[in-house]
Amino acid sequence: MAGEEITNQEPIYNDDSIRSLDWKEHIRLRPGMYIGKLGDGSSSDDGIYVLVKEIMDNSIDEHMMGYGKNIDVKISEHRVEVRDFGRGIPLGKVIDCVSKINTGGKYDSGAFQKSVGLNGVGTKATNALSSYFRVQSHREGKTKWAEFNKGELTNESKNFEDSTSKSGTFICFEPDNTIFKNYHFIPQFLDSLFWNYAYLNAGLTINFNGQKYFSQNGLLDLLSKKTNAEENRYPIIHLKGNDIELAITHNNQYGEEYYSFVNGQNTTQGGTHLAAFREAIVRTVREFYKKDFDPSDVRASIVGSIAIRVQEPVFESQTKTKLGSTNLSPDSESPSVRSFVGDFVKTELDNFLHKNPSTADALLKRILQSERERKDIAGIKKLANERAKKANLHNKKLRDCRVHLTDEKADNKHDSILFITEGDSASGSITKARDVQTQAVFSLRGKPLNCFGLTKKIVYENEEFNLLQHALDIEDTLDNLRYNKIVIATDADVDGMHIRLLILTFFLQFFPDLVRNGHIFILETPLFRVRNKKETIYCYSDEERRNAIEKLGPRPEITRFKGLGEISPEEFGNFIGEEIKLEPVILEKDFTIPQLLTYYMGKNTPDRQKFIIENLIVEKDLEEIMIA
Repeated sequence: MAGEEITNQEPIYNDDSIRSLDWKEHIRLRPGMYIGKLGDGSSSDDGIYVLVKEIMDNSIDEHMMGYGKNIDVKISEHRVEVRDFGRGIPLGKVIDCVSKINTGGKYDSGAFQKSVGLNGVGTKATNALSSYFRVQSHREGKTKWAEFNKGELTNESKNFEDSTSKSGTFICFEPDNTIFKNYHFIPQFLDSLFWNYAYLNAGLTINFNGQKYFSQNGLLDLLSKKTNAEENRYPIIHLKGNDIELAITHNNQYGEEYYSFVNGQNTTQGGTHLAAFREAIVRTVREFYKKDFDPSDVRASIVGSIAIRVQEPVFESQTKTKLGSTNLSPDSESPSVRSFVGDFVKTELDNFLHKNPSTADALLKRILQSERERKDIAGIKKLANERAKKANLHNKKLRDCRVHLTDEKADNKHDSILFITEGDSASGSITKARDVQTQAVFSLRGKPLNCFGLTKKIVYENEEFNLLQHALDIEDTLDNLRYNKIVIATDADVDGMHIRLLILTFFLQFFPDLVRNGHIFILETPLFRVRNKKETIYCYSDEERRNAIEKLGPRPEITRFKGLGEISPEEFGNFIGEEIKLEPVILEKDFTIPQLLTYYMGKNTPDRQKFIIENLIVEKDLEEIMIA
């Protein structure tokens, strides 16, 4: 009885229950509070890239204050090195600046007026989340260094040593692989990060792994790279003022495309400045043409970028991806971000259109075209939405999950996934193996329509496409996107590759921002299973198959999976759980979306024929691999 009484007692809650964590323990226990989600590097906002940005931001802030025109960066498989040539951390504070929370120069507003990092946390978070961290400051002919393991000081120079190096700061770190499991840096994400730094800091040179990143014309260069001059309806409009810069053009893509920045930080989720920018463009255009255009017609096919600088910006999270500031500075009398952006756009864009009538004419034609297209599909859109509303009540194509990206209070909302599969066997295996909390399945009945070159009218005419856009809830805006990751899960054969290409064409043609914002992935499933009586190894390549055979010894059983339906639900659970392998769909910097679609989905050009021939693996080749 005494034992039962103890077992049934309420947990004791007294003074001994209260525990204080030091800064290192808290960051390592709750890393999401400091760097957002962890991830393995397959998404551009995964934690390892945030660690790189936290270190880079300090070097960028030095450049913004007028110190240092070069930053050298080396990133290997698991190590990051950043060397700037600014003033260098004051030698007596080198250890404090990377290991004492809320310590840093950003609290001195005279030293850093409009910087990115303001709360003294970023470098400490990188230190605490790294298995190895080294900081070294060179300043006025002297140097001081220190090394850490998971935030704990392990070694340091005892005194200020003599130095012949230029003033500046060197930081080297290796993300802790017990926190960032199976992580890897994707070169395209780093390339985009460093180009953005270059565009926002004209005159700065970043040397990354032997490549030079430099921009002379800021956002004009950014938009020139993101668009194709032949596809733009008019030359890029580039406007600059004190603490504000913007660039806009229109082309023929669907949707709106924006790149927004605050104090050099890429605010991928926008915020008050981007909302003001979108609003101001519509208002200015309406007043210039003296016509009450629908906002969607004005902004359809727009490509724009805006960068502002504010004092002590307020971001909605530590990762600084969305601006929350309503004013330009903490001073209650300072102008609002909305009025600052709105007034600049109204004055400068209006003046530009008056001075450039050919641009004004081209812009008007683009708006009127969007208006016609919207009205053309209004009727069928209404009917399609009514059908979709009825179908959603009993949508046999969608096996939904319980947690969605739109669930603000859900800690695991970023884990939400929609698998797009083809055929009953594949969708059946995934449906049975999935985590019903965060993983949903949308099943296609066969090869979807090739929508290359078609108008958005086809999305409403095609029942499957219409149901897919409603499952995602992206008809009018991505703000309501219900899943963080949209995963294309098709067989690794010719038919599966074709279906994958057709689904990608749908997204690139009508919802390109899903790709640009890193929401589209390809599910990697094993090609081979190699096993003996003691061990089973799943292999994703021929090299892994050979290594598995060598490990398991003579004559193991080898199975090649020809389709997802051949993998049992029990096995499938291994491939879509914690060890899921996802390949992000990334737009290469040398291709715009129209160029990409034309290359792969247009007429058979000699270039594409050559590419197919050089990369073709037929069934016979795979069988030979099996025998080898």
